Order: sequence, then structure tokens, then C-alpha cells
Amino acid sequence: MRPTLLAIASLCITGQPALAQEGATPRTSFGAPSLEGVWSTLTATPLERPPVFDGPITTEERAAAFAVASADAFTSDTSDGVGARQSEWWEFGGGMTRINGEIRTSLIIDLADGRMPYSEAGRAKLKKLQGQVMNGFDGPEVRPATERCLAGGSGATGAPLFVPRYNANYQIVQTPGYVVILAEQNHDARIIPLDAKRAPGGMRRWMGYSAGHWEGDTLVIETSGFVPGDEFKPAAPILVGQNARVTERFTRTSDKEILYRFRVEDPETFSRPWSAEMLLTNTGEQMFEYACHEANVSMVNMLAGGRAAERRTQR
Repeated sequence: MRPTLLAIASLCITGQPALAQEGATPRTSFGAPSLEGVWSTLTATPLERPPVFDGPITTEERAAAFAVASADAFTSDTSDGVGARQSEWWEFGGGMTRINGEIRTSLIIDLADGRMPYSEAGRAKLKKLQGQVMNGFDGPEVRPATERCLAGGSGATGAPLFVPRYNANYQIVQTPGYVVILAEQNHDARIIPLDAKRAPGGMRRWMGYSAGHWEGDTLVIETSGFVPGDEFKPAAPILVGQNARVTERFTRTSDKEILYRFRVEDPETFSRPWSAEMLLTNTGEQMFEYACHEANVSMVNMLAGGRAAERRTQR
């Protein structure tokens, strides 16, 4: 318990990054490369390449048109029911991800089609879980973990990082022995020891077990030991199986950006490992409290609606 309390306390006491020479990586007061600050994952580039693009990069004109069209398509979707997405507040990235001067059409980088390599069993499981989102109301356990406030939308509270549709902010705080990644969505903190020997073992837990180390100026975090209930990220959508291993790499490239790469190894879900990369952008702003279904009244109402639907079909 003590390391957890110390790491959380550091959110309040850690100082600003030490001043660095122009072009050099900013450093903390204890000499480590600084990743500290509040960072946003917002981008109009999707995880998987959409059919409108036929290659890994695109032009300025097509990128600008896609950013507008994809936001319009999302908000006009009526599958959510009464009020649908038009009655809710969403947050969209201003443009598509640009790395090394190239405008990316997907965050996935190592597959020719820019899409996740689901195995037959993995895709069948994904399809089943997606079907339960609109049709599974037998009890709270069949509802997605994000809906039950156990995880942030799109998997925003765990590994790997994704692009949620709102509150896409993360605060990174460092101490000599730990890195803390606090997600604004669902206000969960990943407390990551920088000595693999201190990474806990045994029981699985939400967000998995993470252990980090430095490779030069790059922070490498390896995470495994996920709980089954945290496999399905419905807003992405994506499966990260309970026996998956996720390797993340954070490299500070400028005052305003971190290059974030991750690799997913999950043979129970995918036919091969796959990787993605994106930019984390310094917002210069503060994090705000996030309240998810206070008292969980929405869950009660959804299950009551399920019982009402059953009564109608039994008449």
C-alpha cells in the first residue's frame, strides 16, 4: 500500500521539468527524461484504416475532408436510440496524425491494410460482445465494463492508450522510482514501478500489471495480467485479451509532443502481433473531475428497460 500512496502523493509535490538546452530532451529534477504534463490523444486518424483511403498516408485536402466527414458520420448515427448522439457532447481531434511530415490514415503501422489481424476465434468473440451492447440486458455483468464505470471509454484507463470520444486527457507524473499516468476519463491512475522486480504478481487486476524501464530517453512499459471483464473496448472497438501483453514506448520529441508507440501480442485474439503509433500533445491545461454514473442509476434504468421489453414480447 505504501508505494501506491507515495506515488499518488507525488501528483501534488513533483516539480516542473528542469530547463533544457534548445533541442535537448527536457529533464526532471532527478535527471530522467521528462514526460510530465497534461497530454491529449485526440486525433481524427482512426486506429484502423477506413476504406476511403487506399494507402498509409494521404494529402492535406483528403485529410481535412475526412476529419469533417468522420465527425459528422459519428454524431449522425442513430443506433444509440432515443436522442442518440445528437443529444450528447463529444470531442473530436482537429486533424489527422502527422508523423515525420506524413499524414497517417491509420494509427496501425505494421500491417499493409492498416487493420487489426483478428483470428477467426477473436473476430467471433468481438462480434458476440458487440451484439451484447444493444441486446444484452440479463444483468449488469453482461454490460460493458466502460458502461459500468469500471474502465474509461475506449479503454482510456488502461494499456494501450486509445482516442476516446471525450476527456482524452492524461496527466503524467514522475518520481525516481515510479511513473503515474492519470486518465481524466474515469479518473483512474496507472502507477508504474520502474524496477521490474517490484511489479506485483499473482492476481489479475483492472488495467493489468505494468512495469517500466528506460531505454535511453524512451520509457518502455510492459503490461499483462488483465482481468477478463476489461477485454472489450466497445468504443474503439477492440479486444485486448486477458492473456495479452502490451508494450508501450513513450519518447519526448519536443516541448509539445510525445511519440507514443505500442505493440499488442495476443495469440488468443489475433493471428499475429501488431503495432500502432500516435502523438500525445501537451495541452497546457489542467485535469477536471470525471463523474461516471453517480450511484449507477443508469444501469438500473437500462435493466428495467430490458425487463419491460421482455414483458412486451411475452404478451
